[in-house]
Amino acid sequence: MKNIKIVLIVLVTFNITSCEKDFLEEPQSTGLPPTVIFKSVEGMEAHVSGMVRWLRIGGSVDAASLNSIYYARSVKGNDIINRQTFFQYDYDHIYRNDPTWRRTTFTWSRLYILIDEANVFIEGAENSNSVPDVSKNPLIAQAKAMRALAYFELALEYQHTYAYDPSLPAPPLYTEPSVNTGPIGMSTIQEIYDFIIEDLTFAVNNLTEDRISKSYVNVNVANGILARVYQTMNNWTGAEEAANKAYGGVPSNALFPGEYNNGFDDITESNEWMWGAIQTEDQNQGWAGAPHVISDHRVLSYYGTFINNDFVDLFTDTDVRKLFRNHYNAAETSYRHWVTDKFDFAFDADIPYMRTPEMILIEAEAKYHNGDTAGAHNLLYALQSNRDVNAIKSSNTGQALLDEILVERRKELYAEFGVEWFDAKRYRKGITRTGNHRVFLDLEPDDVKFILKIPQDEIDANEFIDPNVNLGR
Repeated sequence: MKNIKIVLIVLVTFNITSCEKDFLEEPQSTGLPPTVIFKSVEGMEAHVSGMVRWLRIGGSVDAASLNSIYYARSVKGNDIINRQTFFQYDYDHIYRNDPTWRRTTFTWSRLYILIDEANVFIEGAENSNSVPDVSKNPLIAQAKAMRALAYFELALEYQHTYAYDPSLPAPPLYTEPSVNTGPIGMSTIQEIYDFIIEDLTFAVNNLTEDRISKSYVNVNVANGILARVYQTMNNWTGAEEAANKAYGGVPSNALFPGEYNNGFDDITESNEWMWGAIQTEDQNQGWAGAPHVISDHRVLSYYGTFINNDFVDLFTDTDVRKLFRNHYNAAETSYRHWVTDKFDFAFDADIPYMRTPEMILIEAEAKYHNGDTAGAHNLLYALQSNRDVNAIKSSNTGQALLDEILVERRKELYAEFGVEWFDAKRYRKGITRTGNHRVFLDLEPDDVKFILKIPQDEIDANEFIDPNVNLGR
């Protein structure tokens, strides 16, 4: 595998003498050899900090970090409109057309580097006799959770959903450092998901709620990732249990409506945020902080995000999430008619990865599938009434109830991790663009436009991958 390198040792590991709490919250880049890393808890923490940083380190606006992968999905649906600037090729669904283009190559390499760094750490930590298990297992658990997340994102991006056919070929499954194995061939969707579940099971069994900051994985985050995975696998018993554990099981203790219009830019003041990227004035993505940099029309930014009229119509006037306005006095038929004030852009704006409302809605969806209609109604109303004082409890049943839950997910989570795309793909539904879109381009159920091609660099460098792997994609 050409793109996998042991980069953490020379690129994003950190000096052991700087491992105070503030350093670990916002680590700096310096070299640290593996012989030092695995001799102490502090060295191991430094390596994990490097992996955390890799999730949010900057780059090109549309290819910077985990949040740029998430935002690329957000613009592929019906709710968000993107003008001709960064992310326009994702919005147009053409960034996937060529295996040499940036969306395909960036997503692959960014996630596989994270996987290889996790493998390096896990092997080194497990083989270390210098640190007792009680100290190193929680750090191994963080690495396994991040490795599981990376494989989950790869499975989502580079193949049909799990329910389509688990036997389909999927990205290679590296379970140890690539320097040990050399290139390997494609795996299957089933093999990847089995490995993801194994990693996350270890993580939830070896983590607590304690962590250095909300940039790090704790047991709640690991359960949140597990809930998303079980959603995708249609394991509704697992999804219900994991989601409940992730947010704590009491909606009133996990929802804070007054925070929704605070700009989604401060993780420390956002009680609903379970996990995100902390940024500071000297450690940030600069002009690459999507969704903030692409969606905020009040300060200097790329002014790229607009909102579909039909999506705006889903919100009542008393809903705290109705943060839309006609900033440009544009005609209703213009794609520029609505913008959103959900995200405030500044270089140090924190970026959300996961929030408690998502977990509540996963649990509601799981209860629906598990036959607990009353439980689904109660959880759905707990969120709806928290966001809108005039909300009316649903009386829907069957498909209508499920559809209502999925709409609520779109309203709550738009532009955060590509929820509309995520739900359409896992339910094997299409996406039909309506309203005032700039480009009308529909996705059919199981459309190949949901799938990225395997990067050409990987095909050329890996003799075990069929040169024709992208046929039909």
